[in-house]
Amino acid sequence: MILGIDEVGRGPWAGPLVVGAVILGGADIEGLNDSKKLTKKRREALDEVIREQAAAWALGWVSAGELDDVGMSQALRLATRRAVKQIQSQCKEKNLAFDEIIIDGTVNFLADTALERYVTVMAKADGLIPSVSAASIIAKVARDQFMTEQDVVYPGYGFASNAGYGVAKHRAAIERLGVTPLHRLSFAPLQKYAGTEGNSQLSSSSQIKHQQGNTTRQIGDMGEQTAADWLTADGHEIIARNWRTRYCEIDIVSMKDDVLWFTEVKYRKNDDFGGGLAAITTKKQRQMRFAAELFMAKHPQYEGCDMRLLAVAVEGNPLTVRKQVVLE
Repeated sequence: MILGIDEVGRGPWAGPLVVGAVILGGADIEGLNDSKKLTKKRREALDEVIREQAAAWALGWVSAGELDDVGMSQALRLATRRAVKQIQSQCKEKNLAFDEIIIDGTVNFLADTALERYVTVMAKADGLIPSVSAASIIAKVARDQFMTEQDVVYPGYGFASNAGYGVAKHRAAIERLGVTPLHRLSFAPLQKYAGTEGNSQLSSSSQIKHQQGNTTRQIGDMGEQTAADWLTADGHEIIARNWRTRYCEIDIVSMKDDVLWFTEVKYRKNDDFGGGLAAITTKKQRQMRFAAELFMAKHPQYEGCDMRLLAVAVEGNPLTVRKQVVLE
């Protein structure tokens, strides 16, 4: 019952820092190794096996904006503690207990916590300790998939192929297009762009929505108000509306029975709900989960609350909530 921990994304110019944490338990998975020594196809295959067979696994994410705010050292600690917190919750639910923590590298990111005494730091552990190898694999696959998705949101930078590293094509794109909310402006090569990330020639979907005409924006606001009223009538306490960071946004955050709900509101003029809720793709759900984790990190008073994602479809005249989907 060794808890293995490893990070990916320390060096890229763009994108999140991700820490993987895995307890393999009795799982004997063939082929585990340092993720950097595996092919993409092999990593993805092992990622599926690890998620299915490991006794517990988790990912801790820190956005580029958070990293800029706190620095790399604190970001590594924050991502590690987010991952370990999830592992502890899983262990409690499954009645599991780990008796050792091995962190790849030379720094104990759990120093000054109650878990410090269980930690061994080990250079090259991702190639030596199976649970650490597994942690490096799930973190690498998750981050690469996220950056591939962001290549669609911010085309031209090559995020799908370079994962945010400062390769020549990426550098040239920055010079041509400017920076995005994914870029780490605290990194020396990008510091000259600080304060200009909103001036990229590209627009994310949220920026496009903001630039639309007043009528569309007003209807969107009315749709969100209708959803908020529906939630309130159902016993929810509205905590936040249109909560935003440079990295993501959440339409409505509410609390009911000690569960924190993160709601995405979709408005459609007709009964074609598929056109609205169909937009809640797997990619969108990942973004919603990431936004929810950021919200929790910035609001520690809600620590310990369960989290749920909700999609709400609003339509008609007058506007009415017609369909709700609880997302996994």
